[in-house]
Amino acid sequence: MNPALSYRQAFNTILKRDLKIALRHRDDIVNPLLFFIIVITLFAISVGAMPNVLMTIAPGVIWVAALLSTLLSLERLFKNDYQDGSLEQLLLSPCPVFILVLAKIVAHWLVTSLPLILLAPLLAMMMNLHPDGYLALFLTLLLGTPILSLLGAIGVALTVALKKGGVLLSLLILPLYIPVLILATAAVEAATMNSPYQGHLAIIAALFFASLITAPFAVGAALKVSTN
Repeated sequence: MNPALSYRQAFNTILKRDLKIALRHRDDIVNPLLFFIIVITLFAISVGAMPNVLMTIAPGVIWVAALLSTLLSLERLFKNDYQDGSLEQLLLSPCPVFILVLAKIVAHWLVTSLPLILLAPLLAMMMNLHPDGYLALFLTLLLGTPILSLLGAIGVALTVALKKGGVLLSLLILPLYIPVLILATAAVEAATMNSPYQGHLAIIAALFFASLITAPFAVGAALKVSTN
């Protein structure tokens, strides 16, 4: 059998499995999305009497809410598999671990971040975001949220064996998220001022490809260390 074909089948199998599990446990999808909506709505209500202020802080608020929503959902990425023993079976699989890990990360992004991206324009209207910033917001979320999932998976893999690793996970991951947050917010702010923001997008894209290439290998190595 063609190895590339078997690897693709393994990737698709893990991806479909995780998506089915997420659909059975709807809270994995609903909770991060509700958190995202609640945070932005509270900001919109609290600063609603000052639309200019709301417009100014909109990019940062939306991106901080997206970051925290992703962080909220990360701990379950490998935890359930570790508890029921299926994670060890994945690590013993003849298929390269990085392919299986990448499938789980993609499933996490589809379940948590994709609904968030689709809902972001509506919430941006609530935050009075300048119309010129919508495309930049969409592009930064499309490129930036996969980075959050990829980097976050490294922290989850390092803390998967800990019973209460949520605080440690936040301490490990948040410093890695800061560059993405700064670049994405700056890109949206530049777009709202009719300034070029392609440079910001290029750096975010470079971070995305760097994370895509390196993170699955790092996650696989961290899982092997954590489960031994």
